[in-house]
Amino acid sequence: MHSLIEGIALGLTLDLFFGFGPAFFAEIQTGIHKGFYKGFILALGVFLNDLTVVALSIIGAHVIMNTMHKYQILGVAGGLVLILFGIATYRNKIELTGEGEEEDININEPHVLMYLLKGFLLNIANPLVWLFWPTVVLGVATPFMKTTLNIVLFFSGTLSMFLLVDTAKVFLASRIKNYITDKILHLINKVAGIGLFIFGIVLVIRSIVMSG
Repeated sequence: MHSLIEGIALGLTLDLFFGFGPAFFAEIQTGIHKGFYKGFILALGVFLNDLTVVALSIIGAHVIMNTMHKYQILGVAGGLVLILFGIATYRNKIELTGEGEEEDININEPHVLMYLLKGFLLNIANPLVWLFWPTVVLGVATPFMKTTLNIVLFFSGTLSMFLLVDTAKVFLASRIKNYITDKILHLINKVAGIGLFIFGIVLVIRSIVMSG
């Protein structure tokens, strides 16, 4: 049960701080222009991709941990990656409406299941996802890797919170679409970047303390 609670806390924290990449803006745009249901289906596609990457990361982590005893260095490396993510997120400028995306949303009317595929492919094409989840598995979830039940409970909590928070984002976007501006999104980006930076520093310190 402790593993599940830790996973829920981590999922809530990470999605609030990290969940502002390309998938987030696609979810917001879909929620605004197509409504909650299609936005949720897109978010579900993102969730399924996260689940796939996490499963692959856990398999890879077991291989690494079987050959490395002092794996705390991976936590330090993961923390540094998150710090870089934070800096990049803080400096990133993404507008809510772009010409290409607006055209895709307004003109094309794909089947609802295409939104599931879009969410999956959008997330899988983001290289940060392939760095982020292995970092979480190796740098944060390592204490829960001792038993299969613990790791399943941990990431059940983490990924469930990702889906729940993303669903809430889509719902809010579909309800307050007239109040969302580029200025607000830029502010969110800066807050998210600072949060990631701090989380990375904490992870580095925690890993150094563990190795000591």
